[in-house]
Amino acid sequence: MPFPDLCALILDVDGTLAETERDGHRVAFNRAFAILGLDWEWDVPAYGHWLRVPGGRERLRAFIDARADAPASHAARDELARVLHRCKNVEYAALVETGGIAARPGILRLLDECAEQGIRLAVATTTGRCNIDALFPRLFGVDWEARFDALVCAEDAPRKKPDSLAYRLALARLGVDSRQSLAIEDSPAGLAAARAADVHCLVTRSMYFAEAEFPGAAAVIDDLDAPPSWPGADGARVGLEALRALHRSVMQDRPA
Repeated sequence: MPFPDLCALILDVDGTLAETERDGHRVAFNRAFAILGLDWEWDVPAYGHWLRVPGGRERLRAFIDARADAPASHAARDELARVLHRCKNVEYAALVETGGIAARPGILRLLDECAEQGIRLAVATTTGRCNIDALFPRLFGVDWEARFDALVCAEDAPRKKPDSLAYRLALARLGVDSRQSLAIEDSPAGLAAARAADVHCLVTRSMYFAEAEFPGAAAVIDDLDAPPSWPGADGARVGLEALRALHRSVMQDRPA
C-alpha cells in the first residue's frame, strides 16, 4: 500500500520558531521578580535548569518551593506564582514589542514555501495564547493568522508536553491523519509529545537543548539553514523538498 504524501507541518513555538526561552521568557521572569521586589534572578544556566519543569507557572511554583525565602503556606505560594506569571506575561509582551526576538534561521523561508505549495500549517504549543498574540505579529506580520490552519495553545491543551493532547487537537483541527504530517520541535518533551500522537518529528536544536538526546526523532539538526543529511535530500539548507524526503524516508521505514 503506498504511503500518504506530506500534507501538513505542526510547529512548536518556544525554542522552535524563535529562541524565546533564553531571550524572552527568562528576561520577562526576571523583570517580574524585580517588579514584585523579589531578590531573585534566573541567569542563562539557571533558567536552563528550571526548564526541566514544563509550563511557566508550574516552573515558577517548583522554583518557589525550593526557596527558603518564599512564603510559608501552600496557598500563599500558589498566589505568588499566579501573580508572578501574570506579570511575566505582560513583561514578555513588552519585550517582544521592542523587536528583541527574531525567528530562528529558515523559519520564515519554510513557511513561505508551505504557503506557495499548499502545505497546511498548525501550531501545537502549551504556551498561553497571550504569548502567541504578542510574538506572532512581530515574527510573521499583522496577517499572521492567515498563515496557520490550526492553532492549539495552553487554553486548549492544559496538559503540558510530553502529553500528546496538543498534537492530537492539532491533527483533529487540521483534519489530517498523523501519517500525513510532520512535526518540528526543539526539546525532548516536544519530541515525545509528537511521537505519542504518532507524528514523526524533525528536531531543530534550540540553545537550551543543544546537548540533549532525541531518541525516536526522524532527524536532528541545528536549524533549518543547516544542510539536510537524510536519504533523498540535497541542497545547502532544509526546505520543503527536504522535508518531503524526510517524510518519505520515515514512512518507508514505518511498520505496515
